[in-house]
Amino acid sequence: MTVKITYSKKYTDLSRKMLIEKVSQQMSDKRFQHVLRVEEKACHLADLYQVDREQASIAALTHDYAKERPDNEMIDLIQSKGFDKTLLDYGNAIWHGILGAYLVQQELGINDPVILEAIETHTTGEKVMSELAKVIYVADYVEEGRQFPVVKEARQLAEKNLDEAVAFETKHTLLHLINKEMKIYPKTIETYNAWVVNP
Repeated sequence: MTVKITYSKKYTDLSRKMLIEKVSQQMSDKRFQHVLRVEEKACHLADLYQVDREQASIAALTHDYAKERPDNEMIDLIQSKGFDKTLLDYGNAIWHGILGAYLVQQELGINDPVILEAIETHTTGEKVMSELAKVIYVADYVEEGRQFPVVKEARQLAEKNLDEAVAFETKHTLLHLINKEMKIYPKTIETYNAWVVNP
């Protein structure tokens, strides 16, 4: 299913077609197909939960804009643009959201703070999330190409209760990181405490 939407110029001067062209140039076809599936899921969830569909489309299309940028480019950005230097202790899994929001603003001219926040937090979540940020966070997790043990349950929850879907995703992401003995970004723990421990 292709997303049918005409942009209003409220959030970007680009048409959806132009945005797709610019985004697709930044990534492999495999990554781009994921992005299109996230857009489809995000627009569906936006309709379900009365979230601005155009914001959902733009945020979904740009959420992985920086995912395949070279590490040295990202490190240079962290060091030269005033980002928290502790980011250097992590990798692209964390960088591509935070730096991606910056690059989307700089290179694509998208300045809407709600869209930028959704891009920034789509991997880590946040203690307080806008409805759009929740939609992108969940859509990225449950898009139809994803295959992992609890994805069916996650998809069912996404259809019923967006906040519960955020909590479920956060809990299972943290379990995955712990099982793999991976370093956990502090904001991910904050998200867990806010959405799972004290919802």
